[in-house]
Amino acid sequence: MRLEEFSKLDNDKKLEEVFKSVEKTRKYFRMTFIITLVLIILPLLFMPVVVSQFLGAYDFGTLGL
Repeated sequence: MRLEEFSKLDNDKKLEEVFKSVEKTRKYFRMTFIITLVLIILPLLFMPVVVSQFLGAYDFGTLGL
């Protein structure tokens, strides 16, 4: 009986460690997603607006175009 209780406690401890590890991994994936969103996706969304304003600042008539 004592051996079974010890084994159960050991399994619970291991399960708790696995849960903590999974939670850390989940947080890393979430932060990676947020960083990817901020550094890659958002600039791609704003690029057409910035490029159109940049090209609108030029007077193509003086360039012969």
